[in-house]
Amino acid sequence: MKIALLGYGKMGKMIESIALDRNHEIVLKIDESNTHELTLENLQKADIAIEFSTPATVLTNIQKCIDAQVPLVVGTTGWYGQLQQVKDACLSANATVMYGSNFSVGVNIFFQISKIAAKMMNNFSDQYDVGMEEIHHIHKLDSPSGTAITIAEDILEEFKTKKEWIDVSASENHVTQHRPEHLIIESYREGEVPGTHAVIYDSDVDRIELKHVAHGRQGFALGAVLAGEWLQGKKGFYSVKEMYNFNV
Repeated sequence: MKIALLGYGKMGKMIESIALDRNHEIVLKIDESNTHELTLENLQKADIAIEFSTPATVLTNIQKCIDAQVPLVVGTTGWYGQLQQVKDACLSANATVMYGSNFSVGVNIFFQISKIAAKMMNNFSDQYDVGMEEIHHIHKLDSPSGTAITIAEDILEEFKTKKEWIDVSASENHVTQHRPEHLIIESYREGEVPGTHAVIYDSDVDRIELKHVAHGRQGFALGAVLAGEWLQGKKGFYSVKEMYNFNV
């Protein structure tokens, strides 16, 4: 594939390295220093675009790819409040967009395991409470992570005593008031941690903990390239979960 990288920070550079290893070609690299090069003509040189920029620029980048009819993988989060509008724009233009909070193969397997566990544990919600923890590097500005939100929303679909998730910053030394129907996500920002997510079921007699620990950004970057390969020849608006439909 010929790939356009929209966002050329740490993730963009890692995606470039993995894409080249898989015999793809990078035909466009956009960061804050050369946004003037993000034209329809330049985009149309690519078979696929992969977007890891910022919440402030992502919607503009998505629309430009839709206008250029270039299939797009969107790894940036923080724009899901406009998800329906973007979906409508994509479908009305007969374009191709895939979005996801995390493209890692391991994380997407973890999503499915967590959802199955929540469905099972729902039968014992009078005995077990459920909570979450997520840990990321100190440079990460959003809290909780998009991955944590995806896990939490999957749990809320299955574990019926929980009605909404609440973020608690573990670095703030105060007690947050919450009700039993709240799913608590404790967010930590430590060192250079790439990403750790845990789901904890706790009772008076035992504790069940499901955890995914990323060793680096490589898994996220590889997943984004795999998503681009998967989108080839497809039209429509997709969640990354559709690529990892394990039918379990």
